[in-house]
Amino acid sequence: MKEWNGEGAKRPRARAGKSIKAALLAGVFGLAWASGVQADTVAAAAEPSDTIDSLVIVAKRNDAAKTQMRAANAIAVLSAEDLEHTAVHNVAEALGMMPSVNVMNTGSSFFGGIDGASRGEGMFVSIRGLNAEFNVNMINGVTVAQGMPYSRQVQLSLLPPSGLHTIVLNKTSTADMDGDAIGGTVDFRTPSAFDYREDFSGAITASGRVESRARDYGDKGLGGGVSGELAKKFGPEQSFGVYASAFYDKRNYANSEMAGVMAAQNDGGWSYLVRNADGVSYPGLDPEKNITQTGVNFGVSNGYTERWGGNFTLNWRPDTTLDAYLRGSYAKAKTQQNSTLSQFVSTSKSYKETVAGSGRYALSVDAISTRVWYETNPEEADLATLQAGFDKTLGDWTLSPQVFFSEGNNDRPNHIEASARINQSDNYNKGSNRPLGGLSIGYADNLPYPLFTSTIYDDLNNANTALLARRAGQLTEQFSGQQKYGFKFDAKRVYEGRALQWIKLGGKYVDSHRRVTNRDWTNDHFANLIGQGGLTWQSLGLATSYYDEVFPGQYKWRVPKVNQEKLFEYFYKYKTDASFDTCGSNAVNNFNCNTQKGDEAVASVYAAADYQFGDVEVQPGLRYEHTKIDNLYWVIPTDKGKELTGNWSTSSTEYNEVLPSVFVTWRPSDAAVYRGSVWTSYTRPAFIQLAGGERRQTGDDGNVSITRGNPNLKPIKAINLDLSGEWSNDKGGYAMLGGFYKRLSDYMYDNGSSSVNSDTFAEGKTTISQPNNGGSGDVYGAEMQLRQKFADLPGLLSGLGVGVNVTRQWTSVDLGKGVEKRIQNAPDWLANAQLFYQKGGFSFDVMYRYTGAYVAGYDALGTAAVGWDDLWVRPMRRVDLHAGYAFDNGFKLDLSVSNLLKNYSYWSHIGKDSLALSDVVDSGRTTLLTLKKSF
Repeated sequence: MKEWNGEGAKRPRARAGKSIKAALLAGVFGLAWASGVQADTVAAAAEPSDTIDSLVIVAKRNDAAKTQMRAANAIAVLSAEDLEHTAVHNVAEALGMMPSVNVMNTGSSFFGGIDGASRGEGMFVSIRGLNAEFNVNMINGVTVAQGMPYSRQVQLSLLPPSGLHTIVLNKTSTADMDGDAIGGTVDFRTPSAFDYREDFSGAITASGRVESRARDYGDKGLGGGVSGELAKKFGPEQSFGVYASAFYDKRNYANSEMAGVMAAQNDGGWSYLVRNADGVSYPGLDPEKNITQTGVNFGVSNGYTERWGGNFTLNWRPDTTLDAYLRGSYAKAKTQQNSTLSQFVSTSKSYKETVAGSGRYALSVDAISTRVWYETNPEEADLATLQAGFDKTLGDWTLSPQVFFSEGNNDRPNHIEASARINQSDNYNKGSNRPLGGLSIGYADNLPYPLFTSTIYDDLNNANTALLARRAGQLTEQFSGQQKYGFKFDAKRVYEGRALQWIKLGGKYVDSHRRVTNRDWTNDHFANLIGQGGLTWQSLGLATSYYDEVFPGQYKWRVPKVNQEKLFEYFYKYKTDASFDTCGSNAVNNFNCNTQKGDEAVASVYAAADYQFGDVEVQPGLRYEHTKIDNLYWVIPTDKGKELTGNWSTSSTEYNEVLPSVFVTWRPSDAAVYRGSVWTSYTRPAFIQLAGGERRQTGDDGNVSITRGNPNLKPIKAINLDLSGEWSNDKGGYAMLGGFYKRLSDYMYDNGSSSVNSDTFAEGKTTISQPNNGGSGDVYGAEMQLRQKFADLPGLLSGLGVGVNVTRQWTSVDLGKGVEKRIQNAPDWLANAQLFYQKGGFSFDVMYRYTGAYVAGYDALGTAAVGWDDLWVRPMRRVDLHAGYAFDNGFKLDLSVSNLLKNYSYWSHIGKDSLALSDVVDSGRTTLLTLKKSF
């Protein structure tokens, strides 16, 4: 095979670009170094430990409120106590407890749609109305690598709540922070030994969990984990500190899915009840009220997620002027997901004029194909960071150099598909569909129910023996990852006795390498390979048993339990050279056509100052970022329509962004702070969207989908305004009221595994898509956060308290060509309410979470000219429960229940006001029991 191996493929670097970056960085570093050398050697007074500049660990909820008030900019903080009092699966779900954060159960690429949602856990977050790719994610201040193949999102579900002691959400970005955060910057923080009072301390935690939906299927649904941490100070005057933690957990799940949107998009499983002669919804009828499901999928998604990793921090503090550190983190998640779908596919539809000459044509679904489709969605994801540096105070100057590295990967190493159907046709079988007539779907409680004949029901209920086996497997391999490394230098000069309090100068250089590969193999039909008709999954040994109900409590027929090992055995047995079909018939092209490699270098410098005028603090800042992105991709030429062997090609894109900001803070007392800020930010397009090449996918029907990159994409830019007030009292009370506004330009949206803001056109059997920038947009929001412990109540009641946060958002954006829509994944309303009790060693929490409806995708059915068919997610409500007791001997026992009332975890639908075409996931209730021993 001919694959690029790095020879002669170094990216072209313009000398002028290198000189500019080198001069900028050298100028800033040189100024800071010269100033530091000339400074006095008297140590400056230490800053408060809970300012945002510090990697402080926040243990208690009250500490979190204090940290928010004392921070230099607007932040929200989750404490270690918050993370311990919940049964969430991962940190993405934990972030949902914060204001203005929406947790999504699905995302892009092979996480998209109901495939991702049927895992039953949060994966990504949007912040202040902006999708996941508009956020910066950090671990201990290091911007983490982005391993997702089609966007800048970071899959947060691979990080467990254990091992992280504080989560800080920066709602605004100061000049010393990365400029490519329009939504927010999330920093996951781990402790050091110096965050503990004792010279030696630690903890061991063991947990067990059970998932109710798996037990509904007869599976055990059990899981659990173990974690530990140690912190020790040692050496002369306890100047050295080491902290280390490790974790392991495993979750076994089996969740129900009803996939109506999937059927509508992939199998034409929808139609208008009444239409005119042109095939559109009958005039005068609201299209959303005139649609119906004609085919639908039902199934079970089962598997496991296994995670392990750890964190460490090594510090050296010989005196109050020096803190040297080495920090690292690693997390890996391995997921096996198997989805078996019972399919009721409408294959033949007709329309009869209801009254002659009326022009009203009523739907009839004349034939149904009964099928079962099995697919796996395996994933191996990891995320690592490493950083080394020090903070050195020399007189009035503090110098802070740092080097860092991060790597992230999101791989789907062996996704396999297989199916069985009643109408299988090949060299030995001539299957036929089942006749029906009339409508094929009825509705009850907003869910679709197939209008079976007894024959159709028997096909699905006895799928192992009634349906004919189709192909001997289709395998897809996808690998995606990024390596990111660089260095930064910050220098801060403190002044006394004047309005100017300090100045801060710095620079940062980050180089990253990205690689995405996708390859596909499709085998021939079983009958053709074996030379025999009538083969079923039962006779082949692919499935010999059933789940008793495909969707317990709603849909009663059986669905096969597939033997995955047997399927892989057949696939590799019958795989040939002709099976390799990533994008055509040419083997070299198949190997390389969906491979892309890219390098991104970002050089930045900034300057900021702080002025104090009585109780008012003013911080102006200016940041400059220069980005150069080079892509390497495969080009497939054609000659008179004939595919030729391709070759590697390159494209390059550069951005230069100047980002001014002003932050004003008024602190009239220790119990009140008022903030106002104007700051600018931007988000770069994903590197795979910028490449000038093509990615191809060929379907079973011969249709070809081509996705082209666009090196001329612009970054999305934002002007951000933020106003807030925060108040506290001496009885454990905290309140925050704020508002924000973002003005966006050159907007782009996430479109799953294809291009953002895609312009799409068809040429015969080939559909071509290319990303383009949209227009401008607006995001408005108001936030409120309250927390109060009623310490003045008598006796045992003094342990009671309440907390609540509410966010209201308004969004509008031009997707391109003047099409105005709500912004993707931005609910109008978000709210959390909590009733808690803490007295002695006992703690109790009841938590309620509400997420309003939001648009998840645009033009889901490809009827852009009509404009009603956006994909919406229904409002979600969830009640969680926690009870715990801390014993005097260092043991602590916690019981947490997530989704106590067993609400559906995901419900999307096409059309704002219609539930006719829906995807639904039921993942049940999760119960977690944790025992922790601290010493």
